[in-house]
Amino acid sequence: MEATISGTWSMGRRIGITSATLAAVAVVASAGTTPALATRDCFDREKKPYTSVVDSHLHFRPFGGQAISFDELTGYLRKSGVRHASMYGIGQTLPVNSDCTYYLDCPGTPVVPSMKNDFVNAGNYLEAKPEDPGLTLSMTFMDLNHPETVPPGISLYDKEFPGMFRWAGEVNLVKQALFPNRHEPASSENIRNWAPFMKVLRDRGMPITIHSDIGSDREPTKYLHLMEETLRRYPRNEIVWAHMGLSKELSAMDPDQHIRIVKRLLDKYPRLTLDLSWRVLEDQYFSKPGVKQKYAAFFDRYPTRAIPGTDFVAAGNKDYQVYEEELEVTSRINKALGDEAFRGIALGANYFRLLGMKETAPQVCRAG
Repeated sequence: MEATISGTWSMGRRIGITSATLAAVAVVASAGTTPALATRDCFDREKKPYTSVVDSHLHFRPFGGQAISFDELTGYLRKSGVRHASMYGIGQTLPVNSDCTYYLDCPGTPVVPSMKNDFVNAGNYLEAKPEDPGLTLSMTFMDLNHPETVPPGISLYDKEFPGMFRWAGEVNLVKQALFPNRHEPASSENIRNWAPFMKVLRDRGMPITIHSDIGSDREPTKYLHLMEETLRRYPRNEIVWAHMGLSKELSAMDPDQHIRIVKRLLDKYPRLTLDLSWRVLEDQYFSKPGVKQKYAAFFDRYPTRAIPGTDFVAAGNKDYQVYEEELEVTSRINKALGDEAFRGIALGANYFRLLGMKETAPQVCRAG
């Protein structure tokens, strides 16, 4: 049963706690099988699965309608071998009187930021207190077009759920898919006025995942300046760029051009991390002949700068098979990675480092 929200909650500062055994090594198991027991041995890529042990981009709540229950969804993670996840809500929700579960099915219906899903997530977490999988709660309510509302919101979260939220986002700087639902890109003035809440996140060492489309097939770099301005103004914040700026609207960008853009920003901003979530990356880019090798070579050059995720949205009309497929598809890039990038991405080392966790990923066994 989903938890209800009432009164003031209290809890210690750290969440996503794992057992002592799991602290020694990240466990990866193949989709649909029972995970192997943790060991202190190296990770044998020839014998063990390539699916990621971390899901850094998982929406525990849908845009609207019934959600998969917390217990069922955490069961999906255990069954698939995922041992750590960032627990996103959906900051942009459909109206409560809407029959829609997905915004694309309801053009014209406003989709606006809300705290509702974050509060439900926190309540469910408090009720279950899971140790396996380790979960990191994320604040997804932030309205980047109205930044003056964010610091009071963070204060409310601190009062109701002290110390529980250790991530921010996914929040939308520009998301073209939401344009029919009255979303507008944040302006340069908006970005400048983020300073108060970005300072809070920076002081807490809290990453923020920002959805910021690069552009569209018609205008491939139309919105790139918005992410560039964000990075320029907030270079000391841990910023995670959702989907590397790619989207369904940008399905045909030259991979070499995209890699050049991302490389330039990684070189200039050491605290920028790439989010490799969403099967669109595989379906529209990585799966094309010769393209996966280009991206794998790129990630091998920047093995500490990317984290994995599914971007699964836990709508009640989905089941384990859907999650299993999303995890497998978004993990296919792992097969092409060198050992260092595989450890950083698939085995979770980059995610653990980003959160300052004591968890360590196993070393990859040497060939032969």
